Amino acid sequence: MRILDRSVYVGPSLYARFPVIRLELDLGALEAWPTGRLGGVFVDALSEALPGLAEHGCSYREPGGFFRRMREGEGTWLGHVLEHVAIELQNIAGEAVTFGKTRSAVAPGVYTVVYEYAQRDEGIAAGELGLRLLCWLLPDSVRPAGSVPEGWNWPEARDQFIRFAQRRALGPSTASLVRAAEARGIPWLRLNDQSLVQLGHGKYQQRIQATVTGRTPHISVELASDKEETNKILAGLGLPVPQQELVQSETQAVSAAQRIGFPVVTKPYNGNHGRGISIRLTSDEEVAHGYTVAREHSRSVIVETFLEGDDHRLLVVNGELVAATRRTPGHVVGDGEHSVAQLIEVVNSDPRRGVGHEKVLTRLELDAQAHKMLARAGLTAESVPGKGQIVYLRSTANLSTGGTATDVTDVIHPDNREMAERAVRAIGLDVGGVDFLSKNITESYRKIGGGICEVNAAPGFRMHVAPSEGTARDVAAPVIDMLFPPGAASRVPIAAITGTNGKTTTARMLAHLTKMAGFTPGLTTTDGVYIDGQRTVQGDMTGPVSARMVLADPQIDIAVLETARGGLLRAGMGVKEVNVGAVLNVQADHLGLKGIETLEQLAEVKRIVVEVATDCAVLNADDPLVLKMSGYTEAKNICYVTMNPQHPLVREHIRAGGRACALEAGVNGQMITLYDHNGHIPLLWTHLIPATLEGRATHNVQNAMFAAAIAFSLGIKLDAIRQGLRTFDSTFFQAPAA
Repeated sequence: MRILDRSVYVGPSLYARFPVIRLELDLGALEAWPTGRLGGVFVDALSEALPGLAEHGCSYREPGGFFRRMREGEGTWLGHVLEHVAIELQNIAGEAVTFGKTRSAVAPGVYTVVYEYAQRDEGIAAGELGLRLLCWLLPDSVRPAGSVPEGWNWPEARDQFIRFAQRRALGPSTASLVRAAEARGIPWLRLNDQSLVQLGHGKYQQRIQATVTGRTPHISVELASDKEETNKILAGLGLPVPQQELVQSETQAVSAAQRIGFPVVTKPYNGNHGRGISIRLTSDEEVAHGYTVAREHSRSVIVETFLEGDDHRLLVVNGELVAATRRTPGHVVGDGEHSVAQLIEVVNSDPRRGVGHEKVLTRLELDAQAHKMLARAGLTAESVPGKGQIVYLRSTANLSTGGTATDVTDVIHPDNREMAERAVRAIGLDVGGVDFLSKNITESYRKIGGGICEVNAAPGFRMHVAPSEGTARDVAAPVIDMLFPPGAASRVPIAAITGTNGKTTTARMLAHLTKMAGFTPGLTTTDGVYIDGQRTVQGDMTGPVSARMVLADPQIDIAVLETARGGLLRAGMGVKEVNVGAVLNVQADHLGLKGIETLEQLAEVKRIVVEVATDCAVLNADDPLVLKMSGYTEAKNICYVTMNPQHPLVREHIRAGGRACALEAGVNGQMITLYDHNGHIPLLWTHLIPATLEGRATHNVQNAMFAAAIAFSLGIKLDAIRQGLRTFDSTFFQAPAA
């Protein structure tokens, strides 16, 4: 059993309207071993390895349907099983993917396996790991030789995959912002392998990196990272902060602790995520050790007063507190019967706990830091805590180290709310998190004390979006509303043009028309990417990479995408949807690629462009294969282009108030005419368009008609369309690929 070929589709393709991976899988001798023949032992083993498969409905469309399919009769073939396994592997890594389909290919034992993915590398790895898992579960008598390394361990491989996936996934905070943007209909592009994301297109774009936005002042981030300076600024405003000193040596740390008064806290000068922090230090020796721990994360160390109370994170967005959470360090609670190590296993059995950010909670680890905390409490991993005794395994309450979070937004005292808002405004952050210690968040700090430990730039959202207890808060929506106030634009109009011949000239014409209308167009063509008429990248740029390149450019406010069949077959489209999709023609110039052998199959490929059109599908009514595409679009309008003014279907379409562009004869020659909502709009005589050579170049007449129809469907004014057609010619500079 082996993978013969793999294609990764980044957008709409022949297989789905969203990103999918297509595998060409050769079962080899295993074609004779469907799951029914492999028996219940194989199915049971797969169920034990991936319990979540029990929720897969498969053809029965109900939980348990997939396993039912595997057990009934001859069962199903391993290509179909791999599809479900690849999906479920991504599910356990935290990705909500569900789509898949498997079909037999022409060759015996070869299957086309298609499954959805959330991130490219994870999706590829899921297919590879799924294949290895299936081989590992096969009986020795049928397992392909060399398919599983000696000593291969499934639980270890599973956890490695989850960590691999999470290193490449958007973090919980960034993912919540992306989901909030999608809910508002705001498009997004991931700009690197980390958390840098563009929200919106072209000149309307805003950028985020984790929860730092493009509007977050750099000086404010620097201030938040400078814990000493933050402390001084907040103290100067009368806000509650602990006394602290910045030190550069162990001796200075001990002296500072003695001046401040025990107990104290040591922490890195510019640390984050709770790394290197030691709390409740009561002796010179403990301070010296705390300094050493903090020094591993920063050249300078802060020694400050230890404040009693629970750790709270107060999240402020655009000057307003949107969530408050009480955080508790990772811990176990004794029952008088089980050891600490056993209690950790009990806690980790909670289905809400997983690896890293896989789930709401993170598994507890019995590591070096946990052993230090146990030793400080006079315990070991084998100790049996008394009933109700709380044993902490971490000194800080970060969720990433097994901590828990309880939402307290509804009960926070107004004084504490105002304090947090003042603190974040004082630092100048648009999104900031205040770490606040208080014995009771429902009472004012003015009455019971408490203090601000830190003000954080790029605060994590996970604890608010998915708290362990209490109400989940949609803290991402206020950030999106801040970046894109109601009514603010986020999308640029997009036109996609495909066809066997004429698409380059048509795309260039359209870009020229949009420029005449005052837009700054981004254009992709067979000879490069053009921004506002200037070529920025040379080469064949008709695939999804160039589409994303244009939409990421901060100058453009309209996009014209020449879309070739090669890119569609190799990687799909670069955008989920377009405003206007146009198909010029389907001819037998490019057959034999990726299994496309007939004109009908080629038409199905080019049809993708109109399948994703939202406003208008512009179709060549004179090409029968293109004409049939009208039944596959969900666009609000269909605009037919015809050089035959007597075309019966187009005439009927016009009478019904539909949109069309037709070539009509007149006393002065031929007139390009638009029809819409029963309106008859003479546009321009063909002999006035330089590219048509006084109307004799009929191929460019048709290209001009398509450019005009697309521009009209994009809402471009008629005068701009006329002016654009009059000033576009076939010189090298305007149409080098014509």
